[in-house]
Amino acid sequence: MARFRMLVAAVLLAVVTAVAPGHAASASRPAAAALWESSLQGVHGVAPDVTVRQIARVSAGGSALRVRLGNPFGATPVEVRDAWLGLPVATGSAALRSNVPLTFRGRRTVSIPPGGAVTSDAAPISAGAGQDVAVSVYAPGSPVNDHTFPPFPADPPASYISTPGNSAAATSAASFPAYPVIPGGTPGTGTGYHPGQIWWLDLVTSDRPAARGTVVTLGDSITDGYQAIGPPGQRWTDVLADRLAQLPPARRLAVANAGISGNTVSDNPNPYDPTGQCCGPPAPRRLDRDVLSVPGVRTVFLLEGTNDLGGGAYAPPVPAAEVIAAMQGIIARVKARHLRMVAATILPMCLAADDPREAARRAVNAWIRTSGTFDAVVDFDAVLRDPADPTQMVPDLRADCYHPNAAGDALLGAAIPLSVLG
Repeated sequence: MARFRMLVAAVLLAVVTAVAPGHAASASRPAAAALWESSLQGVHGVAPDVTVRQIARVSAGGSALRVRLGNPFGATPVEVRDAWLGLPVATGSAALRSNVPLTFRGRRTVSIPPGGAVTSDAAPISAGAGQDVAVSVYAPGSPVNDHTFPPFPADPPASYISTPGNSAAATSAASFPAYPVIPGGTPGTGTGYHPGQIWWLDLVTSDRPAARGTVVTLGDSITDGYQAIGPPGQRWTDVLADRLAQLPPARRLAVANAGISGNTVSDNPNPYDPTGQCCGPPAPRRLDRDVLSVPGVRTVFLLEGTNDLGGGAYAPPVPAAEVIAAMQGIIARVKARHLRMVAATILPMCLAADDPREAARRAVNAWIRTSGTFDAVVDFDAVLRDPADPTQMVPDLRADCYHPNAAGDALLGAAIPLSVLG
């Protein structure tokens, strides 16, 4: 335990000294803020005659909640016949203690055209920080625009897919069996519990948030939470949200996680999937939808580049200059909206010291640290790299060559100085 405390102290010192000065965002409280996000990544099949009850854990409290449903990848409209918003009776449960119908400009049904999104009217529901909300949607025959998070077996985000028919209004879990548990990592439409899976739902927002705005974390699988399996089983973004939730509302920020596993920061073919349906569009192409359109966004936190620099079966590694240029384009668009831009350095990837990809990673990190382009820099590389071999993470803190384990994620989330978020 003493050794762990010393490591944390050293990490915090390393991170704080890496923070660059920047301007502070406006202190005015927004009219609305996003409390939770799921960046949709692709389209996988058509919804059968079932209801999907999606469990999302909001990062900050708020009332007058709204949900945004999207159809960014479908070739046909998503026809929402019924949608409800409720509060589960217990963490992760499909049984609800309250449930209210959602309307869209006063109507109970809505058609979402290809490439479009709709936001519900405000619902008379309040939730506290870290509380689950349940969004039940009945849209049979619609293209399933989804996000499959790395699954945490007992914690949200998750979905229950019902037995046949419309069960959106039900408070009982009778139509939403918890078994079988459908393994995460691949989309599925079978009745049962789907840890990690979300359909159509990409935002939960509040008209009256108990926070002054939102931090959107833009990234890949490390932000998405891949391999952050517990205990404690939290992504670094969840650790950050828990820390922010302890602040007074006037200083508090919500966290909206815009991470997608396999995502890239440069506009190149995805290295893992030639169909383009696994990993979302590259960050520049999804920036408007997943970041700039998010209500209440004040700060963008960028952690991306691993997949570009590493390459894969379907795309070669991307040069450092191209990754830097992509980041510069994102920065320009974020700052044009007068938002704060924070970046983290790219984590070690188990590449040999003389590997060109490792040289590219070091070059990108050097630019992140020294260019002065960002409002602040958090040195995640310094947090987790092994002093005995800086090309890899500390063995006890990594799940594989690219990803921290739960202990590594906990260190990342704890090492961010809250002051850099504006």
